[in-house]
Amino acid sequence: MFVVGILSLQGDVSEHVEMTKNAISDLGLAGDAIEVKTGSQLRTLDGLIIPGGESTTVGKLILKCGIDKELIRLKKNSIPIMGTCAGLILIGNHNNKKIHNNKNNKYNNKNSLGLMDIKVTRNAFGRQKESFETEIKIPKIGRELYPAVFIRAPLIESVGDDVEILAEYEEMVVMARQDNLIAVAFHPELTSDIRIHNYFLGFVKT
Repeated sequence: MFVVGILSLQGDVSEHVEMTKNAISDLGLAGDAIEVKTGSQLRTLDGLIIPGGESTTVGKLILKCGIDKELIRLKKNSIPIMGTCAGLILIGNHNNKKIHNNKNNKYNNKNSLGLMDIKVTRNAFGRQKESFETEIKIPKIGRELYPAVFIRAPLIESVGDDVEILAEYEEMVVMARQDNLIAVAFHPELTSDIRIHNYFLGFVKT
């Protein structure tokens, strides 16, 4: 039986746990989804989701808990990782030097895990009160439009040569994949549509 962990330092943890369990059931797989926050837990995983929340806070907690090296090890061991909203920011690539803040273009990248070759703009769609839901095309998960929930969402400003763009909103990249890393700017855990979690599970060795 495989195990998918939801990094439970801060953010939409329980929603991702429930959604992942629903996806496992929907696909008829033998697996489970659990909350994780320690290095020993991370070492047992077959997949990891880093949820939305506050990226600076989560980044600091990752360092405080001393699990940054374990998270990097997951990528080196080809364990699938999906980062949503704040999780997208955290898996950005150190090679881009900075993750840019949309207001002052000056955001310290030291809390980024540097896993994926993407450059990110934080809070690209405005503040909490400017949150919105819209339908977008994600061909990899099916023809039916996906109800994407944007809450203080980042966007993917640019991607590396081996990064596949999976979805755009108004010509802005909001979902991408590099090998078994998936970056999602919106909140798939806040809908009733499990197709993105199903897609992620397709990369988990079951």
